[in-house]
Amino acid sequence: MRFGMMKDHRSTTGEVVAFDGSILYLPVKLKDIVLKSLRRTDNEEIEIKIQMTKILPPNSDLCIPFYNVVLRRVMKIIGLKLVGRNHYDPETAVIVEKHRLQVWPGYSTAIKHTDGGLCMSVDVTHKILRNDSVLDVMNTLYQQSKENFQDECTKELVGSIVITRYNNRTYRIDAIEWNKSPKDTFTLMDGTKTTFLEYYSKNYGITIKEMNQPLLKHQPKERSKPGGKVKFLILLVPELSFMTGIPDKMRKDFRVMKDLTMHINVSSEQHTFSIKQLLKKISGCSESLKELDQWGLEIGSEILMPKLTLFLVTSSALTLETSGLLINNPFFSQVPLNIWAIVYPRRCADQAEDLVSTFNKVAGPIGIRLERPVRVELRDDRTETYVKSIHNQLTSEPNLQLVVCIMVGNRDDLYSAIKKLCCVKSPIPSQAINVRTISQQQKLRSVAQKILLQVNSKLGGELWTVNVPLKNMMVVGVDVHHDTSKSHQSVMGFVASVNSSLTRWYSRVIFQAPTEELISRLRVCLLAALQKYYEVNHNLPEKIVVYRDGVSDGQLKMVEQYEIPQLIKCFEKFPDYEPKLVFIVVQKRISTTLYSWAANSFGTPPPGTVLDHTLTQRDWMDFYLIAHHTRQGCGLPTHYISLYNTANLTPDHLQRLTFKMCHLYWNWPGTIRVPAPCKYAHKLAFLAGQYLHSEPSIQLSDKLFFL
Repeated sequence: MRFGMMKDHRSTTGEVVAFDGSILYLPVKLKDIVLKSLRRTDNEEIEIKIQMTKILPPNSDLCIPFYNVVLRRVMKIIGLKLVGRNHYDPETAVIVEKHRLQVWPGYSTAIKHTDGGLCMSVDVTHKILRNDSVLDVMNTLYQQSKENFQDECTKELVGSIVITRYNNRTYRIDAIEWNKSPKDTFTLMDGTKTTFLEYYSKNYGITIKEMNQPLLKHQPKERSKPGGKVKFLILLVPELSFMTGIPDKMRKDFRVMKDLTMHINVSSEQHTFSIKQLLKKISGCSESLKELDQWGLEIGSEILMPKLTLFLVTSSALTLETSGLLINNPFFSQVPLNIWAIVYPRRCADQAEDLVSTFNKVAGPIGIRLERPVRVELRDDRTETYVKSIHNQLTSEPNLQLVVCIMVGNRDDLYSAIKKLCCVKSPIPSQAINVRTISQQQKLRSVAQKILLQVNSKLGGELWTVNVPLKNMMVVGVDVHHDTSKSHQSVMGFVASVNSSLTRWYSRVIFQAPTEELISRLRVCLLAALQKYYEVNHNLPEKIVVYRDGVSDGQLKMVEQYEIPQLIKCFEKFPDYEPKLVFIVVQKRISTTLYSWAANSFGTPPPGTVLDHTLTQRDWMDFYLIAHHTRQGCGLPTHYISLYNTANLTPDHLQRLTFKMCHLYWNWPGTIRVPAPCKYAHKLAFLAGQYLHSEPSIQLSDKLFFL
């Protein structure tokens, strides 16, 4: 509506304008002026005040929002549809008919200042839509559970993101209004009343067929206006709303994910081809070129910058890509498994016996001492049967070291119940195994080896390490997950090393209410970790390196000005203690993609590739690192931003340390995309937020029980 009213005054503003709904950008200086327009919905006269607030030089950071407004207009001109923050091309959608899914190809774009000047960042992205409308999903749920239909709908739909294809907008379902239907009326802005049936027929030419369907409620965020905050809600028709994303059931289906991966994980060649196609569309459209030219902007036609050198961080201490290093050699430190129990339903007795037998065969070569387990055979596989049997076993055998549970199928309710019992109520390391994983004889030996390695880690054993020259150092990983059971509640995972070889870890979980400051509880974790470090080493660390995941660019200043000073205050609790602190933000969700160019073709750069110039930011010491080996898709680096560094570690030191930390994740015999402490913190926060919904027992804080 605002855009339409501004369009009425082109004779005053000129034809060359960029407007984002509140800020008007013009290439010429305009006197302060008051304009008047008629609001189309109710013919009320609206007063528009235009006043100059600032003259922006082209290199100003304040120009970035304006450049992106112009870019969005260019994307619209070439026929792409804005859905959320990205632009998609529904015309070239790939239909995956057998799974009733659609894949919309698109682009994530942003213009930003870098050390190399003004750059346009482009990444290829995909939107997955389901052919099923929300009404289709409701009908299916009704057939499956007529008695608990409304409860099942609420469980399945609330929190989901849907798209309305008549305007390509996405909404989050916050509630279902069972007492409303499309026959109900609502009030338009001009004060007239209309039904949903009439509204969609008149405005979109859509005839709604199901008259008695309920409506979906979306509650947008409050908007600030001169008179105070304004609340409003949006009601959607299920028949016209389509599900987005991959359903949990499909996500767990290997075949479905394999079919989708073919269309989503494009190779480096396909990736560059898609980006070149976008640039070709822009340069081949006279209207888009005119839009750019009238602002003095030009988008280059090349996606590669000349003479760009990538540096390879080598780590000669360790090569883990083949697990032979682990399997053929007894590892760093092992915990004898003397008293343990295996719990399984009667129908899985054969698989349980095969697994125990294979454990005995592979334990010796990898250095594990393994005694015979206590076998607990269950008469059925009900959740309460598992919980009661495990509880009885823990009560009768107080020295039990481990509980192994064999489960049938992907049952979140059962998994959650077992983990709540073993992580919260009666703390003990536990291992849940899907019977399908151990049912293939030809793979059983390999699976058994991996399970034993994982179990050894959970018991406090040490698999491998890397040589880090920095002594008396603590490395901390922090990540945040959103708890699924309580709206708006966040769960923070905190993991810190407590020995010099970086093989022993201390972990804590923080549940954060919406109004509670995260950092106040984070201080408690760091203090506890420092006390644990002192308990193990009889001295405090001289250097502390914090890897903080889950921070966007917009939050960097807040972290620098508030979080870091609060962490430093922790050190005052110890007399005459002033350790050196390094604080590094870890960003995975970025649109930057790196390619290697060899033999006239694009490929994926090898692990250890670092880029620390040209694409980096002007205001921070930052770098991009590809630590992991990519078999599918493109080279997705992780972005590291050093916000604080009193240890005077050089960029080269930080890059090498970070790459070495990517070797220390014991659930994978190779490098991973982020430093191991971050991955551990993520696993811990995910377990607590997804399944436990409460803090794990402090008795498990010195073990990697969450692997």
